[in-house]
Amino acid sequence: MNYTYTVAVPLSWADAVEKTRTALAGQGFGILSEINVRNTFAAQLGEEAAQALGDYVILGACNPQLASRALAAEPEMGALLPCNVVVRRAPGAAETTVDVIDPQTMVQLSGSPAVREVADDAGTRLRAVVAQLAGDT
Repeated sequence: MNYTYTVAVPLSWADAVEKTRTALAGQGFGILSEINVRNTFAAQLGEEAAQALGDYVILGACNPQLASRALAAEPEMGALLPCNVVVRRAPGAAETTVDVIDPQTMVQLSGSPAVREVADDAGTRLRAVVAQLAGDT
């Protein structure tokens, strides 16, 4: 099963992170959390592990209206929120990759029609983010 929408962009990692934030905001998503995996690796595993990984951040994106609908349908859905968006660039790479969770992953775990509607809406918005990133380069 493919569980992400992915795009590789010819941008620096920092520019890709900024453009991803902007594209998400344009679709009504805010960033609830940000995990700099490279920095975590450096602190916990050492600089060699961080350098091997490259630049890697996980953005916890949330559209409050969609989250509200999903949680109203199934409060347990909170375990799957926020929608994770990864911006990563391997050492020596010519492009930066953006991976966005496919909300249909939630549907696989729930039989709720309301959750399916939220996932459909979120999927449309997140595909638009990926399309914007692909078109902005």
